This record gives sequence, C-alpha cells and structure tokens, in this order.
Amino acid sequence: MMRREAFTIGVALLVAMVAGSVLILSYGESPANVYGKMIAQTWGTSAGFGQVLFKATPLVFTGLAVALAFRAGLFNIGGEGQMTAGMLATAVVGAGLPAGTPWVLALPLAVCAGAAAGAALGAIPGVLKARYGAHEVINTIMLNFIAGAVALWLGNEWLFVGETTHTAEIVAGARLPGLGLAGSAANASAVLAVLAAVGAWYYVERTRGGFELRAVGLSPMAAENAGIDIGKRIIVAMSASGALAGLVGANYVLGYKHYFENDLGRNVGFMGIAVALLGRNHPAGVVVAALLFGTLSHGGLELAVSGMVPKELVDVLQAIIILAVAATSSEVRRLFPGEAGASG
Repeated sequence: MMRREAFTIGVALLVAMVAGSVLILSYGESPANVYGKMIAQTWGTSAGFGQVLFKATPLVFTGLAVALAFRAGLFNIGGEGQMTAGMLATAVVGAGLPAGTPWVLALPLAVCAGAAAGAALGAIPGVLKARYGAHEVINTIMLNFIAGAVALWLGNEWLFVGETTHTAEIVAGARLPGLGLAGSAANASAVLAVLAAVGAWYYVERTRGGFELRAVGLSPMAAENAGIDIGKRIIVAMSASGALAGLVGANYVLGYKHYFENDLGRNVGFMGIAVALLGRNHPAGVVVAALLFGTLSHGGLELAVSGMVPKELVDVLQAIIILAVAATSSEVRRLFPGEAGASG
C-alpha cells in the first residue's frame, strides 16, 4: 500500500514537472537552469532554507488540521477561519499579559489561546454535523467568512491601536526566538509544528480515541455497530482539527509580526488542503508536502526577482501539482462517489 501511494505521488509530481518544463520553455528559459536556481536559492543558502521553513511551518499546522479531519471521514475547509480565530486570540492574550510575564507562562498561554479559539470554531460544524447531519463542507466554508468578518469588526472597533491596522504588540515573554538562519523569518514555531505532527500521529495511530476516529472514517455503520459514539468522534475530530489550525498564530504572531492584522497568512488555510492530499493524510507526509510547497513559494519569489520567469508560473506549477495529486486521491474520490463510479 505504501509503495503504491509513493508511486502514485511520484507520477503526479513528475506530470507537474513536465508541465512546468513546457511552461518554462515557452518563456525561452531552460527548465534545468530554472529548477536548479530554485533549489540553489532555497535549500542552498541559510537564508533561503530559513524562508522555506517559515513558509512551510503554517502549512504543517493547516495540513495536519485537514488530514486529521480526513481520517474521520470529514472534509474541513474551515482552516482559513480557524487560523484567523487562532491568530487573533493569540495576539489578544499575548498583548494583554503584564509586561514582565516570564516566557514560561506567556508562551503557553498565548499558544493555548490560539488552539482553543481554533478548536471552538472547529467544534461548531462538528456539533452541527453530529446532531443535525449538516454537511461540514458548507458549514466550514461559511464560517471562514464569518470569522474573517468578526475579526475585522473586533479589530476596527476594539483591538487595533490608534490609527494602525493591527493589534498591540505582544509582550516580550510571549515572543518566539528566531532560528538564526541568516536573518530569515524562521522561528521556533517550526519545532512546535514538528511536535504537533508527532502528537497527531501518536493520537491517531496509538490511542483508543484515534482508533475510533479511524473506524468512523472508514465505515461509520461498522463503527456504530461496534458501539462507537460517532457523534462524539465527529465533534472531537473537528475540534482537534480546528485547534491545529489555530496554532498558526505561533508562527505569524509569536514568531514573526508580534501582532495580528487582517489577511495575515492569507490562503494558508486553503493550501493546507493541498498539503494534506499530497501528504496522503499522514503526519510525516504532511511535513514533507509542506516543505515542498514552501520551497515552491519562496523559490518562485527568488525566480521573479532574478527575472528568469514570472512568479505566476510557479503558482501555475503549484496548481498543476494540486490537480494531479487530487485526481489520484482516494479521499477525493470518496467525497464524490457518484463521479468516481461514473468514470469507472
């Protein structure tokens, strides 16, 4: 099974590279030179590698959020709203603490606030699904807009400082240190992302709750016949998924900006879907996929600055990867059984 998955992903990535090469040739550049420069400017320098880590870290959180929900047979498209709620809560708590609060208190409080806010927003579609059968896809999409609007209203009315468009800065004790990679924005939240991946793996694969979650995802009817409380597992899965997305605030608020502003980390929640699909919903796969998309994101900027190819070409390459991987994803086929059956 693992070999087949690896082969399928490899073919999808190869198709994307070939399509990208055709686009690069249309701009009169050599694909080998472009890909080589991209690798050199990302993994070949400390600053470039640091930027890859910085861009990959939030994708690990949102990718894990989507992957965890997928394992329970749920499709959480609400990562964008859940991370917005998490970042806002992280900033409010981090800025509201006394100036002299030591990091051993400030950091856990700010991080937990973000996770709690994301979990609360994730629990709403979970409860609606468990109690009333409301589809989580529709509810999470709608909650993205609601979370964004509420954050904007709270910021403009209560939280933004003076004439600025952001909240007050968090206290010194709540700030995560940088990783010292040639002045890049990479910070200690990358370590938290790895710990989150390990924790998600342990929960899903080594605990009773994780076993029940997987059982519900594979066959709700069989799980119910085995005495598993399906409604409880759905609520727990969506809450945990939201909590993971809420941890994005550790990267952007605690480790980078030190405050919250509108559109911070925009589209990272949606990119988490692609990361989960490419990583085949396994925590280790999610980390690798996040690093790939982080490489493409920063590499695209470097290529655009050098004038070799426009950044939009790299955006198209990302889209091709997403489409190729989605077309081979069993989770996507399971979400649309009618289309899968018709094509078969």
